[in-house]
Amino acid sequence: MPSINTLVIGAGPAGLAVSRLLNDAAVDHVVVERGRVADRWRTERWDSLQLLSPNWASRLPGWSYDGDDPTGYMAAAEVVSYFERYAGSFDAPVREEVTVEHLRRGAAGFLVGTTDGTWQARNVVMATGWCDLPFIPPAARELSPVVAQLTPTSYRNPEQLPAGGVLVVGASASGVQIADELIRVGRDVVLAVGRHSRLLRRYRGMDIWWWLDRIGRFDKAIDEVPDPEQARSEGSIQLIGRPDHRDVDVGTLQTLGVRLAGRLRRVAGSQVEFAPDLAATTTASDSRLHHTLADIDRHIAAAGLEAEVTAPERPAPLRDTTGLDHLDLTRAGISTVVWATGFRRSYPWLDVPVLDGVGEIRHRRGVTPVPGLYVLGQRFQHRRDSNFIDGVRHDAAYVARHLAGASTRRRGDAVALLTSKNVTSA
Repeated sequence: MPSINTLVIGAGPAGLAVSRLLNDAAVDHVVVERGRVADRWRTERWDSLQLLSPNWASRLPGWSYDGDDPTGYMAAAEVVSYFERYAGSFDAPVREEVTVEHLRRGAAGFLVGTTDGTWQARNVVMATGWCDLPFIPPAARELSPVVAQLTPTSYRNPEQLPAGGVLVVGASASGVQIADELIRVGRDVVLAVGRHSRLLRRYRGMDIWWWLDRIGRFDKAIDEVPDPEQARSEGSIQLIGRPDHRDVDVGTLQTLGVRLAGRLRRVAGSQVEFAPDLAATTTASDSRLHHTLADIDRHIAAAGLEAEVTAPERPAPLRDTTGLDHLDLTRAGISTVVWATGFRRSYPWLDVPVLDGVGEIRHRRGVTPVPGLYVLGQRFQHRRDSNFIDGVRHDAAYVARHLAGASTRRRGDAVALLTSKNVTSA
């Protein structure tokens, strides 16, 4: 049975980030990946998907975007190449096509059973990501079998769908982007709108991501928010990365012809009912948007940037907030439902008592209550951007420092290296 100091599960941005830091600190480790490096970007993304964040905001330890379009948005294939080059830059010890089958405590740490044998590891870092399994609400079981059902991980393009209209359930990033793509190719689209976070792609002449970074919105720690549970469950922001910098939100979709409804409430065959909450939901989202824009305006004034940016413009509210209350899918010609209703985490291989009552990993800044067991890539793990490519580097540095300090106390140089400015700010 091979023995290793640290075994990392997952070769996405979180797993690769901590691998780079452990490599720099000479901590013996291996990364196991059920598919290939950046596998979800290869197999669970639709064809036209591009990053929500600009290319410059793809910083990882010892690595940053060096192409000729820093303000553009990488497509999925480019993201895969970006991570592959990153892994190659430090010869990451990744073992691809190795699936973890069980993780349990052992005499000297953990026993990790995989399709390539069992490892004995003193430490384990779970970096399987936040977007693990698409959440499909129980109501989906009541839908007529003649209606096709997809999720953002199984949707690829409009041509994949049967002829007819589409009901998209969920108005966070995935839902609005898929609805936008479908309406622009002439599909009839209905969007069921739940809680969401509206943003503008650009504000006062700059990309909104630049402003959020500049005003410290991404720096906010989970300890600073009044309701951590709610903060972690917020819908992902309504944005799309395109060269024309267009907005995608319920207002722009309504203008394009998408019919809006409130939260999906009940399904019975081809009959679908919606809650009468579209007005309240969009009003709350607009209120949060205007609060963010006001913060940016205050920053501009305080920093003396007024002469360098354009004048403030506030987006208009939704034109019609009536919303559908009922829909007969058959009569409306709707043949497909896309469940863009978020993601859940699943750890069927985890045989260590570290999950809370709803199946999430208990931790503080990635350090679980079980000595030697860590997690990375969770939403709002510590900072608001913890599950973004650009944000995971901060949590990876913290976990790597903690891990190195716990397991390599004999090598003080490792801890010193991990705390150096060059590594933590890369």
